[in-house]
Amino acid sequence: MTPHQAAEPAFGLAPARAGEHRPGSAAAQRLGTDPDTVERDLIKLVLTLVELLRQLMERSALHRVDQGDLSEEQEERIGLTLLTLQDRMSDLCAQHGLTLADLNLDLGPLGSLLPRNDGA
Repeated sequence: MTPHQAAEPAFGLAPARAGEHRPGSAAAQRLGTDPDTVERDLIKLVLTLVELLRQLMERSALHRVDQGDLSEEQEERIGLTLLTLQDRMSDLCAQHGLTLADLNLDLGPLGSLLPRNDGA
């Protein structure tokens, strides 16, 4: 038995075997494993990852500005780039019927993936 095979039952990650039913599986409910929405869910996942990276880049840029590591021209260019990225993310979300708030995945006891913009 491989380590992967041993871990599957412990974490409930393995698909149900023929005849096995896992009613109300928390993982299945959290993942929303509806075959009819796979494409939309994949788009949501990709946009979530892009938004996470965008926010990390924004924080890094703000840190560099606070440290005084950038010239005024560099600060302006980074600011414009980040605003453009944010606008593009909003456009992509709207194009796929999502909001930026929809991209914030619930990680269970770890909380949400993305920081909340309302200061919470």
